[in-house]
This record gives sequence, C-alpha cells and structure tokens, in this order.
Amino acid sequence: MRFLRALLIFIVGGLFGTALGFAAGIWFFPYIFPLEPVNHTLTQEETQAPAVAKGTFIHANPSDPIHWGKGSVSVYKNLVFLEQDFEVGPGPDYRVLLVPKSGIKSNGDVKEVLSKSVDLGQIQAFKGGQRYPIPANVNLADYQSVVIWCRQFGALISPADLRK
Repeated sequence: MRFLRALLIFIVGGLFGTALGFAAGIWFFPYIFPLEPVNHTLTQEETQAPAVAKGTFIHANPSDPIHWGKGSVSVYKNLVFLEQDFEVGPGPDYRVLLVPKSGIKSNGDVKEVLSKSVDLGQIQAFKGGQRYPIPANVNLADYQSVVIWCRQFGALISPADLRK
C-alpha cells in the first residue's frame, strides 16, 4: 500500500511539475530569447511624402507592469512606421493593428472592434524602427488608432491615438 501511495505521489508530482515547467517556459520565452532590435528607416521617397497621421504609444493601464509601450508612430498613405523610439515590453504573438476607434484603454475596447480592425502583421522587434505595409483596399480615414495587441492572450499591450 505504501508503494502505491508513493508511486501515485510521484506520478501526480511529475505531471504537476511538467505542467508548471511548460507554463513557465511559455511565459518566460520572450525574455530569454527576445526579438533582435531592428532599425528600419524610411526611404528618401517616403520621407518626402507627408505623414497622413501621427501618434504616441501609451501605457494604457499603469497598474499593469507587463503590458506597456512607448514611442511614436507615423502613418503614411501605404505604410505604418513605428519610429526609432518605439519600445514595448516583451511577450508572445504581438500584432500591429489599425483600429477604427480612438481612446483605446482596455482589452474590451479592442475586442469590440477587432473584427473591423486591420492586422498589419506580427511585430518585428520589441524595440526600434519598423515598417508595416498597409493593404491597398484600406481607407485610412476609417482608422483612428494603431494598437499593439497580443493575439495569444487577447491582451492590449499599447495603443496610440492618431492625429491627422
């Protein structure tokens, strides 16, 4: 009887330890293996065209130390450019979205317009200048924000209201 109890404890402990280790690995992976900073710049042709809109990423929920962002974003006719001062806290599956709503402050704000948003792609790095092409069929007048969104956890990382 003692042997069976010890075996059961060993098996349950092994399963619990494996699950806990797997969860910790998923959580800490972006911190251990961060995306390399990029330093994209605009071409001379792009710098001659005026920006359609500009914005600044904010820390939407200051009580949340994990989901934050800062820096500038510029929107051109066919390009969203995260400026050199852009930075977000690391995490998995971050996406750059054009959102048809301003004043984004919570996950619910994004979820209510997610189906109308334009996903420009996975974030290229947690820091530095980055370029995201805008599909030709997108009318920029319909979008008031650029948002960094964690698709895996459905979490708002950082929003930027656009000033036209």
